[in-house]
Amino acid sequence: MDTCDDLTQRLGLDMSIKVLTHLASPYDLVRFSSVSRRCHQFVIAHGLCKHLCLKMFPEMASLGHAIKERNLIQPLEGRLEDATEPKWLERSHRIYSFLAQGLAPDIKTDCIAEAICASSTDNFPEESVENTLEPDDKSEQRASYWSSKGEADPNTPETLIYRLKANLCIVTEIHVQPLQAFFQLGAPIYSARSVRFRLGHRKCPLDQDDQEMSEGLALSADEFTWTYVSPEFPMIQKSCLQVFKLPEPALCVGGVIQVELLGRLQRQEMDDLFYIWCANFKT
Repeated sequence: MDTCDDLTQRLGLDMSIKVLTHLASPYDLVRFSSVSRRCHQFVIAHGLCKHLCLKMFPEMASLGHAIKERNLIQPLEGRLEDATEPKWLERSHRIYSFLAQGLAPDIKTDCIAEAICASSTDNFPEESVENTLEPDDKSEQRASYWSSKGEADPNTPETLIYRLKANLCIVTEIHVQPLQAFFQLGAPIYSARSVRFRLGHRKCPLDQDDQEMSEGLALSADEFTWTYVSPEFPMIQKSCLQVFKLPEPALCVGGVIQVELLGRLQRQEMDDLFYIWCANFKT
């Protein structure tokens, strides 16, 4: 007997649907649908992949008006056909099963593509935010890090903005490493007091002329839409890669992450101002 028929006969239709929509991951549902043709059709006919994806990540509802064609997700324009028709159920399944591939728990990779800007930079380009993407905190025999401008007020925040490798990413944890200035007397650590993260997208795409960073580039908060804001995490005052695990995996639609560095703890002896230095950042 077919696995799908066996399931529905033993549990009944409603209970079978309930069981399948309580799987741990949409990726498991995709695996179930590959068992047989009947299983595949059962999952499609009842929109189970879409249901489970939206249950885990409600933000995906904004992606519903899309179809997958030629390995791309493209918008549906002017399509008014009945969404319960087989061809639309098939397209919906293809979209959400495609998205579910990225929800597999064993798929983990650093998803930062490039730095966009920092709210301030002390010495550009030597202390550019791009340095935080270097795998080591030393480059060409010198310290590699980003430095904010100095501030008299220790409560002045800083922000770093990065572009992710894809416009759709599941973010589970972020790594931040403050820099310890071994080349200064006492080897002080220029850490923030705490950190917070925002995920979203820019309202208008970056122009080609804006792709290269320039000194003093600080984009206004009004230029971004943030769809996720993390809790505030305290930082320890050590020069190590500190891991901040989000309470739940967060969906980033738009491929932009903002790092808010809150509070300054270290005053620089030469000018008596507070700074934040960051050596490394990963998502």
